[in-house]
Amino acid sequence: MATDNRAEVRKVLLITLALNLVVMAIKAVVGTLTGSLSLLADALHSVTDSANNVLGLVTNHWASPQPDREHPYGHQKFDALGALGIAAFLGVACFEILQGAVDRIFSESKSVNISPGQLWILLVVLGINIFVAFYERRVGQRIGSSILVADAKHTMSDVWVTILVIAGLIGVWQGRVHDLPELQWLDIVLAFPVALLVFRSGWEVLQENLPWLVDEVAIAPEAVHAIAMQVPEVINCHDIASRGMVGRQVFIEMHMVVDAHDVKTAHEITEKVEALLSAKFSPARILIHIEPPSYQSESIGYASNPDRKPD
Repeated sequence: MATDNRAEVRKVLLITLALNLVVMAIKAVVGTLTGSLSLLADALHSVTDSANNVLGLVTNHWASPQPDREHPYGHQKFDALGALGIAAFLGVACFEILQGAVDRIFSESKSVNISPGQLWILLVVLGINIFVAFYERRVGQRIGSSILVADAKHTMSDVWVTILVIAGLIGVWQGRVHDLPELQWLDIVLAFPVALLVFRSGWEVLQENLPWLVDEVAIAPEAVHAIAMQVPEVINCHDIASRGMVGRQVFIEMHMVVDAHDVKTAHEITEKVEALLSAKFSPARILIHIEPPSYQSESIGYASNPDRKPD
C-alpha cells in the first residue's frame, strides 16, 4: 500500500508559497520602478508560482493513496490532475510573455532605468528561487510526489526566466552607462527565449503525468511474466495488465494456471508470485485470477492475440 505523505507535501507547499509571494512582490515593485517589461512579465510568471502552490494544496488534500468506498483504488490521480493544472498555468505564462514582447515591439516603449542596488535585489530573488526549486524537487523525489516535482520544474523555469531578465537588465544598465541606447532592446529580445523555457517546462510536466491519468502500461507484461514464471508451480501466466506509476503505486492483474489440486495450495502459489512482484515494484496491488489448465494461453499481454488456445 502507498504511503500517505500528504502532511509533508502540505508543509513544503506552504513554505514555498510564502517564499513565492515574497519573490512576486519584489519583482513587481522593482519592475514598476524601473519600467522593465521583462521584469514585470517575470513577476506575472511568479504569480503563477503562487497560484500553483495554492492549487497544489487543494489537490494534495484530496490525493490520499488509501482506498475508500467511493474510490477503491485510492485518490492519487488528484495529484496528477494538479500537475496538469500547473502545465496549464505554464502555458498561460508563456502566452502572456510572448504577447507582452510583441506588443512592446510595435508600440512606443519607455526606457528602462535600473540601478546596481536594484540588480543586487534581483540576485537575492534569484537565490530564493533556486532554493525553492531544489528544495521542492529533493523532497518530491524522496516521497514520490508528482505535484512537488512538477512545481519544482515550474520554479526552475522561473529561475531561468529571472537569469535571462537579470542579464538583459545588466545590458540595459551598461547601455545607459556607456550611452548605447540600442541595448534597451535586450529587455524585449530576451522575452522570447524566456517563453520557450516556460513552454518546455509545461510540456515535460504533461509527458510525466498523462500516462498516469490515461492508464498507460506501467510495467512491460514480459517483465511481469518472467517474474511469475520463477515460481516452479506456475504453469502458465497470461493476459497481464498493469497501470499506475512504478515507485509510487502500481496495479497488476494477470491470469495464471498453477500446479495445484486444491484452493489452499493455489492460494499459496499466488502469494509467492505476489511477494516476488511486490519486492520488485512496491508499492503494488496485485490481482491474480486462477484458471484451469485448459485455459493456458500464449498471450502474455493484451497487445498479442487474446484468443486462448486450450491444450
